[in-house]
Amino acid sequence: MFDILVYLYETYYRPDTCPDSIALAKKLSSVGFDEDEIIAALDWLSGLADTSNQLASDAIDVSMAQSSLVNTTGFRVFTEEEVSVLGSEAIGYLYYLQSTKVLDAQQREIVIERAMAVDEAPLSLSKFKVIVLMILWSQGRATDILMFDEFLLSDESGSSRLFH
Repeated sequence: MFDILVYLYETYYRPDTCPDSIALAKKLSSVGFDEDEIIAALDWLSGLADTSNQLASDAIDVSMAQSSLVNTTGFRVFTEEEVSVLGSEAIGYLYYLQSTKVLDAQQREIVIERAMAVDEAPLSLSKFKVIVLMILWSQGRATDILMFDEFLLSDESGSSRLFH
């Protein structure tokens, strides 16, 4: 599934240039991706869209109920299950991304939700970075995430890697 997500990032500069799910599935199949992986990736992307839409709707409801927007200075406490799935490296990386303002609190929650949707524990840092990349890409923030390009070209040991 992660190879497909990276392929989408590399092939479609903007998410709005992706074809619909049926055409995309055919394209991915013709490129040589496994049918089960295609289904998993499309389901994951559908879940991303649902989560993003729900959180955006919730944010509108909250902002309408408040007279002014409040900047939160609180912190996120992770459940035992989240710590088990994410691992300390991914959590540390998530804190780094939020402290450098690459992610806001809403995006952080989307990252956590989509990481929890992956059936793997603990999630490797490289796969976690792909999740972050796809969330920012899905929001049209590809120009803000040039720091991820280096990651796509090397694995965790620093050696060169190609996804497809």
